[in-house]
Amino acid sequence: MGFYILSYLPASLYIELDSEVLATLESILKAEGLPFAPGTSWITDAFFRKTKDMVAYRRSEGCLCVEMECAALATCARLRGAAFGQLLFTANFLACIHDYDARNFGRDAHEDALLLGLRILREM
Repeated sequence: MGFYILSYLPASLYIELDSEVLATLESILKAEGLPFAPGTSWITDAFFRKTKDMVAYRRSEGCLCVEMECAALATCARLRGAAFGQLLFTANFLACIHDYDARNFGRDAHEDALLLGLRILREM
């Protein structure tokens, strides 16, 4: 039988990622000549919440994308004292439902993305 003590960070609408990790990501992406856009993401996995009005609202807040785990991972890392940053690799684009761009689901770039991730880990 074990006992666990749960602790949490104070409630917040945002969590900042570690600036040192972000600087490393930016440096490597620039060195590789790869486009990047640092910014805020909207965290939700509930597709029914992604209404046109909510997407417009989140964009007005400065959100560049929607994804499901960055804030949770950043919070766990902060709580445990670990450095954390996240590089989002876009494989499709759903903002224009009448002009869907599947981008081959990123298959053409999977190997390059993996190698880039390994390079980033080596630099950390």
